[in-house]
Amino acid sequence: MIILLGLIILVAAAVVAVAGILGNTGSGHGLTDTFTVFGHHMTGSTGTLFLYGIVVGAVGMLGLGLLLVGARRAANTRRGLRHSRKETATASRRRDELVEQRDSARAEATAMAKDRDNVAQERNTLAEQRDDLMSRQLHTNEQTAGTRLTPMPQGTATPAARMPQSDAEPAAPMPPDDVEPESDNGHRRPHLLLGRGSGRQ
Repeated sequence: MIILLGLIILVAAAVVAVAGILGNTGSGHGLTDTFTVFGHHMTGSTGTLFLYGIVVGAVGMLGLGLLLVGARRAANTRRGLRHSRKETATASRRRDELVEQRDSARAEATAMAKDRDNVAQERNTLAEQRDDLMSRQLHTNEQTAGTRLTPMPQGTATPAARMPQSDAEPAAPMPPDDVEPESDNGHRRPHLLLGRGSGRQ
């Protein structure tokens, strides 16, 4: 819409300029007063003077357009510079975060490596202790098995055979004759009592 409006204004200005130039040419429209610009006297018709005015106006508009374009470009440049600085700051902050994360990851990896080395060292120590204990147990078992399997030399009497007669267990004493045997239920047997009584008589 703005472009269409600008085109209409431009066409109207061109029509007015052509009409003013063509309508004020000839000897009947000569300049009556002296018209000077920077000490230069202008001669001719009023149409020619109007044409000069149009040229000056066009040059002024061209300069104004160039000024506006330059200002727009400068504004865009400043805007782009601010955006670039903002992006640079964001990228720098992001880079710092990544560097911090990388350092943290390296520190964690170093700590994990140290822990892994410590675990491996402890495992090797435990393995050595286990091997030492197994070797000691195996040596003890071999000594025990050798002691059990060692045969006794021939001609060596057993402790019971070498024991003197006096140290042997005494024989059980014989019951006296006058002791009356008891029956299975704790009662004296009458026939034995009678026999012993008759013998005593």
